[in-house]
Amino acid sequence: MTFPAWIAAIVFFMQLPVPLYWLVLHPAKSFWRKRRNAAFVFALLLSWLPVTVLLVIFHRELLRNVSPSRWQMALGFLLIALEVWMFSRVRRDLGGARLVGATELSGGGEIARSGIYARMRHPRYTGSFLAILGACLLAATPAMWMTAAVWTLLMRTSIALEEQELRGRFGDSYLDYCRRVPGFIPRLFPHRQQKLAGR
Repeated sequence: MTFPAWIAAIVFFMQLPVPLYWLVLHPAKSFWRKRRNAAFVFALLLSWLPVTVLLVIFHRELLRNVSPSRWQMALGFLLIALEVWMFSRVRRDLGGARLVGATELSGGGEIARSGIYARMRHPRYTGSFLAILGACLLAATPAMWMTAAVWTLLMRTSIALEEQELRGRFGDSYLDYCRRVPGFIPRLFPHRQQKLAGR
């Protein structure tokens, strides 16, 4: 495989399991709250294990040696770098425990409103989408684009379940946050917008 294909493979390995992980946790959150340690183990096994197996089986279709153009490579690496930056911001603002679902399983916590979460509600998922898009540009195979389309549908489902859980946990406070902060396209001047809303 070429170097861009290897990078695409790493991105797919890291990102493809994400919606599956949340689709294990969110629908059965009441069940998992009584079994928190088992929840993380099962979510990891039912997300990363099948994705790893499928990547090994279909690696030729996904990552065959198709040479991306220069603009595809440049844009692909840029999108992946942007995701790395966004992930570092999310990790700094949330912490590792919240990032993997500790507050969902505890039923507590608070709404993240500062840092990158003052600009957008779903920076982690936005970053994942950018990385997947970047990987598709680097690999330049139809199979990658088809896989990304399925991944996008799964991610939208997991986001809908997450927002339902947050509405149930925080009620009107979360609805107000949703009115003030966009989901995926960041607000450039969040503080100015909040001041105007407070008038």
